[in-house]
Amino acid sequence: MAEAAVRYLRSARTPEPVEALPRPELRCVAADERAPLDQREFRRVVGHFATGVTVVTAPPATPADSPAGFACQSFTSLSLDPPLVAFMVGRTSTTWPRIARAGVFCVNVLGARQGELCRAFAVSGADKFAGVAYDAAPVSGSPRLAGAVAWIDCAVHAVHSGGDHLIVVGRVNALGAADDDPDGPLLFHRGHFTGLTHP
Repeated sequence: MAEAAVRYLRSARTPEPVEALPRPELRCVAADERAPLDQREFRRVVGHFATGVTVVTAPPATPADSPAGFACQSFTSLSLDPPLVAFMVGRTSTTWPRIARAGVFCVNVLGARQGELCRAFAVSGADKFAGVAYDAAPVSGSPRLAGAVAWIDCAVHAVHSGGDHLIVVGRVNALGAADDDPDGPLLFHRGHFTGLTHP
């Protein structure tokens, strides 16, 4: 069959050029065109998708600043070549502008026993680094949290709009993982922290 297909393609005449379709008109979506979804129901259903839990950190942008960080579930790997990762952050975040000014960040993948650490970084306005052990990531100098099962040191590569969130793409400059990870990663599922159950 493959040989017959090749013979047919070789014998076929050059097809007539296909006329391009007109480009669609681009416009904003009006309020009355949006899907009538209840936001609580949206969050409840999407909450069935279990995610890993990270803390995204950045060094002080100026000598007067302090390190920045926030808890983030929406981290994902994006590209192998070049090495890119991404995370989503709410437009109303007060931490994101500080990370943006720094231009770099470190993604700290939390371990199963770091639920309290995650809660500390989820609070707005507090000194999130009080009593938290960390060192500097090798390229950006962003806080690399002690006990994290993995870390990814990045520079801000691009920022895209995504509704009420921003999609931040990072170029990976260095990364590493714990040699011994007996408890596995921290997971978030249906509003609660959990972990992997190994057979």
